[in-house]
Amino acid sequence: MRVLVVEDERLLADAIAEWLRGDAHAVDLAHDGAAALERVHVNDYDVVVLDRDLPLVHGDDVCRALVRADASARVLMLTAAAEITDRVDGLGVGADDYLTKPFAFPELAARVLALGRRSRPARLPTLRRGGIALDPARREVFRDGRYVPLARKEFAVLAELLRADGGAVSAERLLEKAWDEHADPFTGAVRLTILKLRRKLADPPVIETIKGAGYRIR
Repeated sequence: MRVLVVEDERLLADAIAEWLRGDAHAVDLAHDGAAALERVHVNDYDVVVLDRDLPLVHGDDVCRALVRADASARVLMLTAAAEITDRVDGLGVGADDYLTKPFAFPELAARVLALGRRSRPARLPTLRRGGIALDPARREVFRDGRYVPLARKEFAVLAELLRADGGAVSAERLLEKAWDEHADPFTGAVRLTILKLRRKLADPPVIETIKGAGYRIR
């Protein structure tokens, strides 16, 4: 998934990003509310991890802007305030979930994954097609019952292909969902990752190249 982490405490922001990248998410960072608004207008995020007390533009106002724009991104709001009224206020401005500081990184990651599922039409947790079974929660992939070890980007690309349910996914879409905003759009990273996936998934070939459209799982 593509995740935006908005947190003005830079060490915490970096730690959250590192943890989420370990779960094969593409993560961008913003350290104030104004930068967050710029990024959500440019990029299509699945989840926004949003600190409430932000400089320049308050987290509540960022959340309201996402709601007004009818953005598909789900919002996990973070705050040091643990009072019930604070949580109610945060949910009242449009947040989908609420997590108080300090928090455990595994819990944050689980909430992000759960919100990511809600940002798309309902589906079974395990993605299946062409003899492939991918479990996003456990980060496990099987091909015809055989376990397939994948690197983070390989896992993220395969998940996007499976979510398309036989439809073609462009290289641009894969780059957007599996890499962060610093990725070079002219790089061969997507093509190289597809080659590695084909090799690891083995025969019979299951990833098809659609000329001018991208890739799909047969």
